[in-house]
Amino acid sequence: MYDLAIIGGGINGVGIARDAAGRGLSVLLMEKGDLAGATSSASTKLVHGGLRYLEHYKFRLVREALIEREVLLRMAPHVIRPLRFVLPHHAGLRPYWMIRLGVFLYDHLGGREILPRSRAIDLRSDIAGTVLKSEYVRGLEYSDGWVDDARMVVLNARDAADRGADIRVRTACTRAWRVDGLWHMEMSDGAVAQARMLVNAAGPWVADVLGNVMRLKSRAGVRLVKGSHIVVPRLFEHDRCYIFQNADGRIGFAIPYEGDFTLIGTTDQDYQGDPAAAEINAGEVAYLCRMASGYFTSPVRPEDVVWSYSGVRPLYDDGASKAQEATRDYVLEMDVESGVPVVSVFGGKITIYRRLAEAVLEKLRPYAPQMGDAWTAGSFLPGGDFAHDAVEAKLMELQTRYPFLTSAHARRLFRQYGTAAVALLGNAHAMADLGICFGADLTEREVRWMREREWARTAQDVLWRRSKLGLRFSAENVQRLEVWLTENTPA
Repeated sequence: MYDLAIIGGGINGVGIARDAAGRGLSVLLMEKGDLAGATSSASTKLVHGGLRYLEHYKFRLVREALIEREVLLRMAPHVIRPLRFVLPHHAGLRPYWMIRLGVFLYDHLGGREILPRSRAIDLRSDIAGTVLKSEYVRGLEYSDGWVDDARMVVLNARDAADRGADIRVRTACTRAWRVDGLWHMEMSDGAVAQARMLVNAAGPWVADVLGNVMRLKSRAGVRLVKGSHIVVPRLFEHDRCYIFQNADGRIGFAIPYEGDFTLIGTTDQDYQGDPAAAEINAGEVAYLCRMASGYFTSPVRPEDVVWSYSGVRPLYDDGASKAQEATRDYVLEMDVESGVPVVSVFGGKITIYRRLAEAVLEKLRPYAPQMGDAWTAGSFLPGGDFAHDAVEAKLMELQTRYPFLTSAHARRLFRQYGTAAVALLGNAHAMADLGICFGADLTEREVRWMREREWARTAQDVLWRRSKLGLRFSAENVQRLEVWLTENTPA
């Protein structure tokens, strides 16, 4: 018996689970695959207000997201970091005055405290201009944030579990129905459960869960929009990001990624079919390469791509004619019968997941009088219990405590685990104390941590969601890890 059951282990589902558990509710979360196994690991890895939404007059959405940037920077400074965006002015597209006005609003709309303000830059003299074509002579630079999206999901789930939530991965809710004032649920592993309230946070499958699992009709519609990204060898040496205008009205990004790479995205295409089957196609690869090549002096070619990924965004269908114009705002639909509520989540974005969770619980408050007050705004996620501007100092402490780590290894561990890296490393005095090294710097002790505390089960979970070490693993190393995971499956 639970107070609240949640279907979906993406950022919205785990955010709601964490908030609810912290308010004293008993919580069950059911995820049919891995945590962040779909949309929440396929984002552009940004915590941002959405500069381009201003021209669609989405001022409330932008303001809420701008405020949340800094809340999240304080909450998880190990997996979120400030990022400066360089926007070269393209003379044939939006006029410079319009962009300058948009950036000015962006600076002031959200009560910015941590992040530095925007500035105009001369690309003929600034280092950011050295890799751009000569026709780009001026631009603007502003602040947003970078996030390891999948780790944000895992950390929220870990904190929810530490507060008492029951997190079940690879466990689908196959049927849910109301009877005698409760939700009754059957799961794919044969388990059954009951709950007083239910949240449908199934992301791209939200409509499928409503219709096929709960047998309910929805007033809202979901619009599936596929976003694809490519990763290429590093295109520039500095640590800033580029945001590019495109002739079709879309914008694109070129972002420093995992040290040796550049992430380029994203596309916006309406999508039909199984969201789990979404993958990039040759046309999207060509589109992203063409967009980047329009700005960089060195062309980006399809053969340069070392990795790519696609995800399906479950946007609320507001009737927008173009996929890139569909609202990124969220809509919460409540269905109550005999005092037994379900809230279905349509849309949303990673930057405002915490506020979305608060909004869901406020809708449910009349049905849970024992629920505590909102609490997450001043909290921190596991490993994030240090000041947002103390990353380098804390990293130095880690390296001093474990001098056998290379600087790159220590930085990766701290960026993934924050202060919890000490608990992971324990009393190790040498690399040999960490057990088998599977490749890159991934050790047996870290894999055990991912499996025992972060619900990792497969090599994909370990290499692409708990870390991004898949970029550095050979096929032989992947096979070695897979064998170990199979031979060391928990009872």
